[in-house]
Amino acid sequence: MDELKKPSKPLIYYWAIAMMILTLFNLLAKPWYQRAQITEVDYGTFITMTEEKKIAAVQVRDNQIVFTDKDKKMFRTGLMDDPARTERLYKSGAKFSSEIIEEASPLVSALMSWVMPLGFFALIWHFMQKRLGGLGGPDSMMFGKSKARIYVKSTEGIKFADVAGEDEAKENLAEIVEYLHNPGRYKEIGAKMPKGILLVGPPGTGKTMLAKAVAGESNVPFFSISGSEFVEMFVGMGASKVRDLFKQAKEKAPCIVFIDEIDAIGTKRSGNVMGNDEREQTLNQLLTEMDGFEDNTGVIILAATNRPESLDPALTRPGRFDRRVPVELPDLKGREEILKVHAKKIKHDPDIDFNKIARMASGASGAELANIVNEAALRAVRDDRPQATQTDFEESIEVVIAGYQKKNAILTDKEKMIVAYHEIGHALVAARQSQSAPVQKITIIPRTSGALGYTMQVEEGNHYLMSQEELENKIATLTGGRAAEEVVFGSVTTGASNDIEQATRLARAMITRYGMSDDFGMVALETVTNQYLGGDASLACAPETQATIDKKVVDLVRTQHEKARQILSDNRRKLDELAKRLYERETITGEEFMEILNDQTTLA
Repeated sequence: MDELKKPSKPLIYYWAIAMMILTLFNLLAKPWYQRAQITEVDYGTFITMTEEKKIAAVQVRDNQIVFTDKDKKMFRTGLMDDPARTERLYKSGAKFSSEIIEEASPLVSALMSWVMPLGFFALIWHFMQKRLGGLGGPDSMMFGKSKARIYVKSTEGIKFADVAGEDEAKENLAEIVEYLHNPGRYKEIGAKMPKGILLVGPPGTGKTMLAKAVAGESNVPFFSISGSEFVEMFVGMGASKVRDLFKQAKEKAPCIVFIDEIDAIGTKRSGNVMGNDEREQTLNQLLTEMDGFEDNTGVIILAATNRPESLDPALTRPGRFDRRVPVELPDLKGREEILKVHAKKIKHDPDIDFNKIARMASGASGAELANIVNEAALRAVRDDRPQATQTDFEESIEVVIAGYQKKNAILTDKEKMIVAYHEIGHALVAARQSQSAPVQKITIIPRTSGALGYTMQVEEGNHYLMSQEELENKIATLTGGRAAEEVVFGSVTTGASNDIEQATRLARAMITRYGMSDDFGMVALETVTNQYLGGDASLACAPETQATIDKKVVDLVRTQHEKARQILSDNRRKLDELAKRLYERETITGEEFMEILNDQTTLA
């Protein structure tokens, strides 16, 4: 996309330049002008003019004499040893003055001191209005102008082909492109395009990129602005920016206006009269512009947010944001397509299995997948390879998930052995249960995220639903690391802190949200807010019920913990053999793990 109008520099930048120029003017230009008005004469001319009584005023300085004649012309001569000079000047009627230059030309003095500086400031003010006033003309006030950046389609613009993994969202938005290209087709049947389209989804899923793709496909002006740019310190400035934005958009219609993070100004209005009047005035102006008495023909509003539940109902009603387009995390096929799109930008081995990489990157957003591809390219450069390989891509997934390898982290032999048993405990419990994801890789190499090791499980395909048995097995797998420490060493360490947190969260969700408890059945005891930003949950029940929930959570985790401990006790020889192999090699693959686990020769 090519930007038509670059963002203006801050106002303080122009004021600083103006003050610097004015200071130099007063220090250099004004004294030079004053000196240019003085005529140099010799001392004899000064004596002659004195005797002829032509001198009006005189000023004797340390090294020169400055004087004026009856016509207010200024002269200067050198200072000579003349004892009779004072008496001669007194007899000539000359006036002795300490500021002869200023008094000699009051009009010039006023012009230099006041008129020219004021005119200079007026010129600077006029320039700043034209520079910062946007498209509203030179007489617009700069403070209420919209800071929207305006783009048009270019040969390198983003197209729908550059956005992968969001087929449903692209299908919804393709209709907008068709309308902008051929509006008459819709008007014939009486159909109207949505005035506003709201893109909702987790961070990094490509909401902004989709908006740019719509503009790239439509070949129309594209106004881009963030919701936070409307918020100002002065009340009314935000509303003025909204008015100016829509004024510019109507002048360039048909066009697209994209407001990123619209929740910054579109949150629900409260009944508190002491609230943020500036934000509410900005929202009210946006509501009026989107669906008021004046029709916004040819102006399509796109907006993106991670918090759709926080938006004001008046903003999301039909007639304003008529259509909501979910931009969710990509599925397996979507992840594979996204990886292929970004892989076109780097040199890579043509035999790379993108399906395997997509399965390893389960739950990754489009931005994270782009980062994985870039990390693979960086790793290839570090290892002095001409192109990225399958190993580079797989290692880059680990970098995004767990961070870089800590090359200087040296574990003691005892700690290394504990971590080896801990990770094998996870993998062994997972492998000995049904309906568990296969183990892909086990490592005890410390990472910069703080993990001393990890076990990677990879689903074979898309997984949209999880049964109660699968969730219980997952909790048992999470407790497998701690169970291995207890079975082998008879003590526990701090290494299971993250496992405990995940197991507790999952067990609580089973009881309070998924209805997997005989005591509560299909009753929602917990509400989730900000589903796209971490999914904060809060209990909505009586204190007595909360105590019962806590007990149920403890019992559920304890039961699965005991199951994991029993599995490891029954497979103690395999646990020791696998832990020893991991201790020696530090990393083993899923294939190697299953080969040892299924080898019956070591059971005797």
